[in-house]
Amino acid sequence: MIPRYSRPEMVAIWSPETRFRIWFEIEAHACDALAELGVIPKEAAKTIWEKGGAAEFDVARIDEIERVTKHDVIAFLTHLAEFVGPDARFIHQGMTSSDVLDTCFAVQLTRAADILLADIDALLAALKRRAFEHKDTVTIGRSHGIHAEPTTFGVKLAEAYAEFTRARERLVHAREDIATCAISGAVGTFANIEPYVEEHVAAKLGLKPEPVSTQVIPRDRHAMFFATLGVIASSIERLSIEIRHLQRTEVLEAEEYFSPGQKGSSAMPHKRNPVLTENLTGLARMVRSYAMPAMENVALWHERDISHSSVERMIGPDATITLDFALARLTGVIDKLLVYPDNMLKNMNKFRGLVHSQRVLLALTQAGLSREDSYRLVQRNAMKVWEQGADFLEELLADKEVTAALSEAEIREKFDLGYHTKHVDTIFRRVFGAA
Repeated sequence: MIPRYSRPEMVAIWSPETRFRIWFEIEAHACDALAELGVIPKEAAKTIWEKGGAAEFDVARIDEIERVTKHDVIAFLTHLAEFVGPDARFIHQGMTSSDVLDTCFAVQLTRAADILLADIDALLAALKRRAFEHKDTVTIGRSHGIHAEPTTFGVKLAEAYAEFTRARERLVHAREDIATCAISGAVGTFANIEPYVEEHVAAKLGLKPEPVSTQVIPRDRHAMFFATLGVIASSIERLSIEIRHLQRTEVLEAEEYFSPGQKGSSAMPHKRNPVLTENLTGLARMVRSYAMPAMENVALWHERDISHSSVERMIGPDATITLDFALARLTGVIDKLLVYPDNMLKNMNKFRGLVHSQRVLLALTQAGLSREDSYRLVQRNAMKVWEQGADFLEELLADKEVTAALSEAEIREKFDLGYHTKHVDTIFRRVFGAA
């Protein structure tokens, strides 16, 4: 992933230095278990930890060896032997390369998930704070992009909070699903290494033994993990698009923070563009795109092939680094979002009372008119507002068929804005609990 969309903590998980350190820990923990079983000398396991643990692995040297061996794990083991010495012959006993690669990938993905969970927590905190701030800030709800009925801006943010709460729950499950270890040897039969070794390594690395690894960890786990990241990205895009629409000049109900010295356009000095949420829309597309190759990785040949390997070398870092950046950026957008309640009211009143049409419709049906006649009466007056700029209340009061069914007081009462927000507290209790 390019540095522009990267944050250091997540990038570090995918660095060659981190990868080789995890590889070493897998091998060293396996040696400890083998020593307990009496397969290798305990002093050899101790030496491996002491010399390998103190080693500064030279990425360039490993790359140099790999150019000859054409095998990354063998290149690493050869370099490790340069530090460990003769006892290096006890390293990788009964193991196969996938034992190291797949277990390492599981460690990296779980660490990445932990960062992403912390990112979501920060976003949830920002959404909650702003939701309560605007719990009673009345705004127009839209369906098909058209004015529908009143809601509050706090309800919009509460909806996002609920959505990202679900995202967090899904990621917790995906992290649990991906956190498995395979130290089972060729074709996963444990023929040359005891299952205890796998159990020991798994416990040391915070993983669970994979029930059936067939030499590789089944890729349905990875498919679900990356699909979960894709769903989270879609939630990021949904909220980003909402903000982009609200920032349009003719709407301007909310706006990304525009910092001192910021420029909106190279040509037009007046511009204040929603660049952050537009960027988030693009990044969401990328994260979603990584889910498909992860799903295609599920169908490997027989006990294993390596068609998944090249894919995962790309999507592992790129998906997690991109999503980490996107979640942090969205948190910043929400935290500093400029909200314009006066514009919200002005926009809601632009069509002079139309937002109350359903209440009038229901009142007419309750007064004894058929639904079809009620709809006809309300719609014909509403169209005068759309087409002539009339006042909806005044048109209703002038309509003899309407006033024959409803008194003036009854009609006016249907234009009470507070009616639409009377259950906001109930919604908030459902989302945030009693607090």
